[in-house]
Amino acid sequence: MAEDKNKLLSIFDNIGRGVLSLFEAVGAFAIFSGQTIRFVFARPFDVHNLVYQMSEIGVKSIPVGVVSSFFVGMVMALQLGGPMEQQIQGISAFMGGGISLAMVRELAPVLTAVLLAGRVGSSIAAEVGTMKVTEQIDALSTLATNPIHYLSVPRFLAALFSIPMITVMAIVVGVFGGALISNISLDIPYNLYFDSARTLVRGSDLISGVGKTFFFGAEIALISCFSGFRAKGGAAGVGQATIQAVVFSFMMIIVSDYFITYIFQLFGL
Repeated sequence: MAEDKNKLLSIFDNIGRGVLSLFEAVGAFAIFSGQTIRFVFARPFDVHNLVYQMSEIGVKSIPVGVVSSFFVGMVMALQLGGPMEQQIQGISAFMGGGISLAMVRELAPVLTAVLLAGRVGSSIAAEVGTMKVTEQIDALSTLATNPIHYLSVPRFLAALFSIPMITVMAIVVGVFGGALISNISLDIPYNLYFDSARTLVRGSDLISGVGKTFFFGAEIALISCFSGFRAKGGAAGVGQATIQAVVFSFMMIIVSDYFITYIFQLFGL
């Protein structure tokens, strides 16, 4: 009887520790995010580091986002064109509008953010985590340099502005990919495809689709930097921090996408 009671208490103890750890992590992340945003407006502005991070996070991620979006547009045209035409004769004439609207509002923003969460998020977490376990971050503190200002802010700003720009490129390329396959497979003229796109896609759709990527970029940078700062235990700890950064970035993008879209719709976007 006493043994069963001890097992039960052990289970509740583990549950309690898990809940407390969760709240501790959420609180620490909120504090870290607040400090990062506050230091964005603090001097000195490390322009050189920011430009370097823009190159690493933005420029080098362009091929990943653009190529993936191009083939997504092609796949959408290939998958939707035939079945739609079989069900309703002539509906494939609206293929351009359907693909463009999907790319602008949802597919390109979310796909780009998820791909960059894997590429950029893992890189940031591994880099910052390695600096943490090798005590380079502690060395920055001893040199009177705030680690969050020096490490987190440039990556935060770079991701904040790079991902929307890559998303715009992905939208354009994805729409052209759909146009190419629509013309080849369904014999839809390019002018009919783009006329349909212009009819269905509005400026508010572009604002909604690209606007949400600012939030995605901020989430990726903050989660990845936070995971790196909390890394411990050598190489294994860095690997664990990298996994956490990627997984939680994926989850946060998908979850926040719903709420951001809902809020945008309240404002007519």
